[in-house]
Amino acid sequence: MIVSWLSAHNSLSLLSPLFSTESETFSMSRNTNLAVYWGQDSYGVNNPNDTANWQQPISYYCNDDTIDIFPIASLSKFFSTGGLPSINLGNSCSNDSFSGTSMPNCTLLGPDIEACQAAGKIVTISLGGADGSVGFANDSQAEAFAQTVWDLFLEGSSPDRPFGSVVLDGVDLDIESGNQTGYATFVTSLRALMDKGSKQYYITAAPQCPYPDTYMSTALSTVGFDAVYVQFYNNYCGLTNYSNPNAWDFGTWDNWAKTVSPNPDVKVFLGAPASSSSATYGYVNASMFATVIQQMQRQYSSFGGVMLWDASTAYANSRYDLSAKNALTAGGTVVATSMSTGTSAATATTADTSAATTTTTNATARATTTATATGTLCFGVSAWSRTMAYWGGDQVTYNGQLWSAKWWTYDDVPGGQAGVWVDTASC
Repeated sequence: MIVSWLSAHNSLSLLSPLFSTESETFSMSRNTNLAVYWGQDSYGVNNPNDTANWQQPISYYCNDDTIDIFPIASLSKFFSTGGLPSINLGNSCSNDSFSGTSMPNCTLLGPDIEACQAAGKIVTISLGGADGSVGFANDSQAEAFAQTVWDLFLEGSSPDRPFGSVVLDGVDLDIESGNQTGYATFVTSLRALMDKGSKQYYITAAPQCPYPDTYMSTALSTVGFDAVYVQFYNNYCGLTNYSNPNAWDFGTWDNWAKTVSPNPDVKVFLGAPASSSSATYGYVNASMFATVIQQMQRQYSSFGGVMLWDASTAYANSRYDLSAKNALTAGGTVVATSMSTGTSAATATTADTSAATTTTTNATARATTTATATGTLCFGVSAWSRTMAYWGGDQVTYNGQLWSAKWWTYDDVPGGQAGVWVDTASC
């Protein structure tokens, strides 16, 4: 991801509602899921004086139905003092470490995690991050580390469990450095432990959008993941290049899901920064993001939802998370049906056909104007609008000319440098 905790904040007081810990309503088969990373307080890092909008306890973000998945960021060092890993949770836990280790005692977070699980969310531990010290010397070390993670965060046993008796719902691999040694073995070993557990567990990864991923491609092609949160930012293939078919590669990841991944049901999430400060580049405004979400959702049956970095910036940015969720639920289905690779229209049927009309309320709804033969070529064709998204073949008028879009475009003026419009005729 992008940001780690850079300065010391005072710990926030935590809510402690007592709930059952079983997650009852979550399903990875949906194409409307929203995963939002929590733990690093990206907003607080970039806005140290605006304490009112610093990261809140995780249970604060579970008070509505917006977010479905919370990867906790992060387990940032695989092997630290005493041979155990260490976690960095920003302003959420600055407690002393367990004796002889660098693992902080964050058992005070347990009730908040349980509150989220009781609300039907899943909560996982994310390994790595942009500043993570990660990696394995060999497969044997990776296998042993799977047992360590099981003992510290899942159903195993250890005196150094950072969240106490709370059992998380899985593991996320946000690997952004090192080499590929051992990760396939780690996932295989962890999955074997999970298969013997008493609940449903999930293993996810957060690769960069360039395919194949530099650090996880071997594991992604040889062992089964439940979902990948592809980071479509800080790279040429990011959201800001969505209109460039030579750069945007969600279709490549869809093809990976259908033809390479050992899990034929793996879901591909559209990963995005939740504000302009959450990434070096790749942020797009909420209305444009809604358009991209719904197009990918319609086009690819592997689409599983959206991933955002992170909760603090999403809330501070006018609830960017809520805008994304609204786009998902307005344009999506509960479960997408299969669709052959390369097709451009989804075959899924929604239970509520009104969802199709709901999408037209978005400011960036697809323009469907086309030229007619009545009167002149431009009769009935709408003028180009900066706030509209257009698909290939759509037509507009601009400066007395009729223009046709080559491919999807947003905020690209006809005749401009982007070259996405063809001057068809004079009006």
